[in-house]
Amino acid sequence: MPEPITLENGLRVVVVPMPHARSVALSAYVAAGSRFEADPEAGLSHFVEHLAFKGTERRPRPQDISIEIDNIGGSINAATEREYTVYYAKVTPQYTDRALDILGDMLRASLFVPDEIERERGVILEELAAVEDSPDEQVGILLDALLWPGQPHGRDIAGSPATVGTIGQERLKRYYRDQYVANATVVTIAGAVTHEQGITLARSIFGDWQPGTPATWKPNVTEPGERVRVLAKETEQAHLSIGMVSAGALDPQRYPLSVLSVIVGEGMSSRLFLRLREELGLCYDIRSSASQLYDTGSFNVYAGVDPTNAAAALREISLELRRARQPVTSEELQRAKGLLTSRIQLYTEDTQAVASWYGARAVRGLPMLTPDETIAQYERVMLDDVTAAANDVLTEDRLRIAVVGPFEGADALLDGVHLR
Repeated sequence: MPEPITLENGLRVVVVPMPHARSVALSAYVAAGSRFEADPEAGLSHFVEHLAFKGTERRPRPQDISIEIDNIGGSINAATEREYTVYYAKVTPQYTDRALDILGDMLRASLFVPDEIERERGVILEELAAVEDSPDEQVGILLDALLWPGQPHGRDIAGSPATVGTIGQERLKRYYRDQYVANATVVTIAGAVTHEQGITLARSIFGDWQPGTPATWKPNVTEPGERVRVLAKETEQAHLSIGMVSAGALDPQRYPLSVLSVIVGEGMSSRLFLRLREELGLCYDIRSSASQLYDTGSFNVYAGVDPTNAAAALREISLELRRARQPVTSEELQRAKGLLTSRIQLYTEDTQAVASWYGARAVRGLPMLTPDETIAQYERVMLDDVTAAANDVLTEDRLRIAVVGPFEGADALLDGVHLR
């Protein structure tokens, strides 16, 4: 089991040698995400992520970073999530030190030039505008707000036009100085590298990086709120999203819930697909998912349907969720376990996926389970575990429904939709 090595400055380093790999993936996970932000500055973490690509002390122009990574045939990118921001690169082995040096430079010495800040502010506002043209994304954001009302993890990670429009240079720089510190960062290196090489390289680039006192994320609070939200919009399809708050990443119930999700709505042999698409022809796209944050999670169903089928689709989904509280069959259980096992095995063939597997766990303080240990957790799930999880989570009091489509209100859509 790869365990983080903690350097003297608090930086954690995870090295995963993959002897047969022909690449090296490098990731830097920073404890900075939307759960670290106050409401008036929503989108701050995402804004900083953009600016890390816009020039450093040693690479002062944005193109200096992109040209250097292109010259070595590598790739580089980043993503902001609720509980962390990750910067990642992938190169051939001989350029490992160059790629990690670029990442280190971005994390430690970004410039935050006023002109670049304003340019990126415009880019982010365009990103937010694009969501307005993506009702499938909008309905997910609406559902998050219903599941976690008034909380950072219940809003768009990128913020809103109002908040992004008011975040200034000094606040961006201060957040960068406070959160981007050695003891709030995990570096993962996976692929054609030895453990000793990885630790030595990380120490040479990050060993003199100073620790700090970074802010922590906002814990989840269970609060009452709206149960249904409809966004009236002239769309060709109605977008339906149904969700229930469920287990977090440390809760053992996450494993039977993931199994349940496969049975209910993942894949073309799932219950929802067979019933709503194959038997009734109510929709083309329907799927379920179980996701986890550190201390909370959700069990969701999404469907895109013709608006005339929206009410019928919601009724059928609720029927299937009620049916899911009855014992599943042993055949369904084995199929779900097989899908989850294969998914993990195929995912972790890639060096970048392996770096992500361990980095995302380490930065959040989660157990460093290997892929094989995670598969073993799924293998231990029994029929009774799935039934117990379904009866705990798929309940009327947890049910939340978000809809985007050409509707004036919810009443006509919700007749017969319940989990009682």
